[in-house]
Amino acid sequence: MSYQQFAYLYDDLMRDIDYSQWITFIKEMLQKNEVNKEQLRVLDLACGTGELSVRLAKEGYDVTGIDLSEDMLSVAQAKAMSSNKSISFYQQNMAELAGHDPFDVIIIFCDSLNYLPSSEEVQQTFQRVFDQLVLGGLFMFDIHSIYKMEHIFMDQTFVSNDEDISFIWNCYPGQYPYSVEHDLSFFVKKDENSEYIRYDEVHEQRTFPVDDYKTWLSNAGFTILEISADFNSPLSTQSERILFTVKK
Repeated sequence: MSYQQFAYLYDDLMRDIDYSQWITFIKEMLQKNEVNKEQLRVLDLACGTGELSVRLAKEGYDVTGIDLSEDMLSVAQAKAMSSNKSISFYQQNMAELAGHDPFDVIIIFCDSLNYLPSSEEVQQTFQRVFDQLVLGGLFMFDIHSIYKMEHIFMDQTFVSNDEDISFIWNCYPGQYPYSVEHDLSFFVKKDENSEYIRYDEVHEQRTFPVDDYKTWLSNAGFTILEISADFNSPLSTQSERILFTVKK
């Protein structure tokens, strides 16, 4: 799934996301697992508009960003330039990751892995990530929980009505188990004198049981270091975001 017009609206729509907690999580996992190389090579896989990429670069890491969406990468590149940060961006499917020098850390955050529609693509991504890591390198990612898919998203409608940009977000059952279809309509006002312009997109996400992810990670060669929920909380039946930290 690639973003289209949504790429240029994403940061406005997601401005309430606390990206600092992602940075804190990464730094805590690096410290806990004694990954302290002077300048870590970090790959922000499915980097989107580059918000995390730029923040990581500001922390002093050598950052590369990869995303499937050309539009997202355009926004990310402009953001890096305006922040005066040198970040290499590439367009590539995460399930086809290849051709780069090995990284010390690879991340896939903001539920990006849930955009892969099949278990085969998830497993292929894990193997490609393993192959692109240095020995001892860390892989961190998050997923939506089954609970979130079935009880937070399913058959729900979310609405935002701001002055310049509004949206209606309907969630429907997807075609696969533990999947959801996001039907998004955006209403954008270019300036105070213009009329609203409507954009429509459909996005699909799918998740799998935690035990499936654990099996696939082990099959790819990873050692599982930690699985937590909602940023360092214990897993529970009502956890919404599940975070994995594994090691090559």
